Amino acid sequence: MIIYETNQNFWRDISHLTRSWTMRRILRGAGGVAAFTSVFCVLFIEVWPKEFTIPSTIFSLLGIVLSVLMVFRTNSAYDRWYEGRRLWGTLVNNSRNLAIMIQATFPKEDMQSRKELAILISNFAISLKEHLRKGVIWSELIYFTPEDQASYQTKKHIPNHIASLIHQKVQVVYRSGALGDADMINFKPHMQVFMDVAGACERIKKTPIPFSYSVYIKLLILGYSVMLPFGLIQDFGYFTIPLVTFIFFTFIGIEIMAAEIEEPFGLDCNDLPTGDIAKTITTNVFEILSVDQSASVTQPATTDLYTKVF
Repeated sequence: MIIYETNQNFWRDISHLTRSWTMRRILRGAGGVAAFTSVFCVLFIEVWPKEFTIPSTIFSLLGIVLSVLMVFRTNSAYDRWYEGRRLWGTLVNNSRNLAIMIQATFPKEDMQSRKELAILISNFAISLKEHLRKGVIWSELIYFTPEDQASYQTKKHIPNHIASLIHQKVQVVYRSGALGDADMINFKPHMQVFMDVAGACERIKKTPIPFSYSVYIKLLILGYSVMLPFGLIQDFGYFTIPLVTFIFFTFIGIEIMAAEIEEPFGLDCNDLPTGDIAKTITTNVFEILSVDQSASVTQPATTDLYTKVF
């Protein structure tokens, strides 16, 4: 995600717009359409100045259909993006609440159990972040020993394994007599939230917008932009070039941005900063449980303007 201040400096935001890889793709596509339209205008104005007329109502009707599809496309993509953010917000709140319950109910002298659970809760968020991308990066997990790695490598679903370890650790403390039945009843929903969040995030990741639907919109935008010069050249002449370019820029920009945010857990410029959120969870949990953080535990990223946070 690109960090910026909303409603603060419009022109400064515009000047940094091309930092986004998505915007550079849009501009390259618009440049290609501008080149095509320029060649078209030269051919039909200078080389082959033959009059022809295509009713503008055709393009008006197509434009309406395309606009309706783009509204649906944008809403669907943003819903997926925002649902992903809500899920990670739920993970943050649940991790804090679970840490508070541990701090309040565990024996004061049992600092070892507190530290183990702080590590497990933190590593769950860190592992889930990469689980939703290309696989867990062992070096990112905190207080992670070679013995831990040997055990974890036998598992295909690392967040699932860590959530299981959290349950097991709380059960060990319960069976020691330090927790009562009422405490376990209170712990249960908080421990279940971890896998609820993971499952919902996997649903978003593994259920993309249907391929045919996505490709059809792109083909419709391209076809509309290629045909549009035939309807504008008689009335606008060379001014057809900026008109067609801007119309294509508008439609393809919406499509590409929607395609980017519909997969919110990746490394695109506008994807969710799940890595930074995971670091926030680590910092909060260690603080709540009064466990000292090692210098090796990475702190949340600074929020310098127009920096990219993943």
